[in-house]
Amino acid sequence: MDNVLLDIRDLHCFFGGLHAVNGVSLTIRRDTIQAVIGPNGAGKTTLFNLIAGTISPHKGDVFFKGRKITRRKPHTIAGLGIARTFQTTRLFPEMTVLENVMMGRHIRTRSGFLAGLLNLPYTWKEDRLAEEQSFLILTELGLAGYALEIAANLSFGRQRMVEFARTLAMEPSLLLLDEPAAGLNIYETKELADLILKIRRRGITCLIVEHDMSLVMNISDSVAVLDQGQKIAEGTPREIQRNPEVLRIYLGYDHA
Repeated sequence: MDNVLLDIRDLHCFFGGLHAVNGVSLTIRRDTIQAVIGPNGAGKTTLFNLIAGTISPHKGDVFFKGRKITRRKPHTIAGLGIARTFQTTRLFPEMTVLENVMMGRHIRTRSGFLAGLLNLPYTWKEDRLAEEQSFLILTELGLAGYALEIAANLSFGRQRMVEFARTLAMEPSLLLLDEPAAGLNIYETKELADLILKIRRRGITCLIVEHDMSLVMNISDSVAVLDQGQKIAEGTPREIQRNPEVLRIYLGYDHA
């Protein structure tokens, strides 16, 4: 089991009378792209929030690198190596692209808030190193030319890429991507697919929730399908495309 990065065991989550996540188990292996799909209200984003610690499950556990992370604080989970993006970009609009990416480095710095506020000498080296590493990430993603641009001035697609750069600055082992193609055009979605594959080649495992089936089927190693909070299917993209229950849910086909 050394190649298992994230192990989700029998998760349950209720919102009032709604069983949003109902007994979901999922094993995510290192250096893979795992997709989670399903119709609206299937429990996909709730599952992400349970992993990231934004909400706590009513039953079940999540293990990351063999360590139980259930009910830990989001910042603690992030520090262990889980980063995420959201359905809408969450950049600091008045800061430059480089400054936004540098924000992701702060989780890996040793200087506290007070030391930074007082601008103590030993914080200068960390700041310079964070700037250099952030610029290298922007260069790798083809965004170096935008480093000094104000984030708010970029197109939505470019802002999405900057958000990816910021998460990479956190040095994650697992990246949670919540509908990363939302709002992107065809060209930007192709760039996104190339970027996710590049991230996987860096040794970062990706767990992606997405409605764009073309993107999912082209880049995923494995796909899990949720419906009404339950996992109803799991397999390779080709297996999922042929699964009669998945076809029924998405296309209304009656296998019988």
